[in-house]
Amino acid sequence: MQVAFKGHPAVKHLVESLGIPHTEVQRVLVNGQPADLAYHVQPGDQIGVYPPLPIIDNPVRSETGPDLEIEPRFILDNHLGRLAAYLRMLGFDSLYRNDYQDEELSQVAGLEERILLTRDRHLLMRSIVRYGYCVQNRDPHIQMVEILRRFNLFDQTHPFQRCLRCNALLMPVEKEAILDRLESLTRQYFNEFAICPGCQQIYWKGSHYEHMQALIEEATR
Repeated sequence: MQVAFKGHPAVKHLVESLGIPHTEVQRVLVNGQPADLAYHVQPGDQIGVYPPLPIIDNPVRSETGPDLEIEPRFILDNHLGRLAAYLRMLGFDSLYRNDYQDEELSQVAGLEERILLTRDRHLLMRSIVRYGYCVQNRDPHIQMVEILRRFNLFDQTHPFQRCLRCNALLMPVEKEAILDRLESLTRQYFNEFAICPGCQQIYWKGSHYEHMQALIEEATR
């Protein structure tokens, strides 16, 4: 493909002018030699741009792509609420609000070195966003598998340790301390409980727990 340009734009500018966020670039070759997204293109240059491989298949770390050894911490845009709950269910630190503005999403992603998950490619093109991924599927369950595959997280799940509502780490709580908040059948049949220190949501291993276990087992297969 031949691309016309004026001046000496950076590789990042040319790549994103073609609709490809810089977060989706793993390697850059200029005339056969390794380079980075900041390289200023010269007339006649031959530029090779390569997407990230699944981490399990990619032993080579690139200065242009995401640091493959960062802790998998996420921030999700307003349209990925169910995916956020699934990632929290798996134990991943996942920030989500339904009123996030693009500026706040990109600022938090950049300053806290979080992986920004979105279906908006233009949001991933902001310079402050270093780590990100454009979610392909629309089904939240398949999205969860997509993220596990993209970042090779199958061995890093720690289910049922985070609040599905607010992302805080759960704490065990004595049954006697929350008796007044339990329904009669829950008091009768369950003895192990956890509580969210943030929003005070109570969790126990009821039918919802078995449903979530089945989702996790299917996803990690």
